[in-house]
Amino acid sequence: MAKSQQTFNKLEREKNKAKKREEKRKKMQARKEAREKGELKQDEFVYVDHLGNFTDTPPDPAEKEEISLESINLGAAKNQDFDEKIQGKVTFYEPDKGFGFIKNLTSHDSYFFHFSECKDTLGVGDKVEFDTVRGEKGLNAVKINKI
Repeated sequence: MAKSQQTFNKLEREKNKAKKREEKRKKMQARKEAREKGELKQDEFVYVDHLGNFTDTPPDPAEKEEISLESINLGAAKNQDFDEKIQGKVTFYEPDKGFGFIKNLTSHDSYFFHFSECKDTLGVGDKVEFDTVRGEKGLNAVKINKI
């Protein structure tokens, strides 16, 4: 005698599918009845006011803000600090490996630097001027000049 191909899992899946189909049919029927009674509106809109809040009423055209084309900035913001060099002091320098750290005199931030960015030879305690560039692990000091 051959064994039935219907397993317990297959029967359960078929029952679940049938149950979901029946629930979906009931929801569709309930929406249809509500629409016929006028309880369900077909076209409902949600508006966003000038503060970004959702509202049922359309926004007042008088509150519309005019924006000029010149005020729209496309692209990344430009760095305004190109003219000023940052002043700092060399706090650590390893000449064998060719790198070190410079501490900003005003903000006390520390910046990594490589010897290839400096024209002069540096030592610990030297005062320098430099620019910064975003590196892999933070800001790096570049274009270093001894004061």
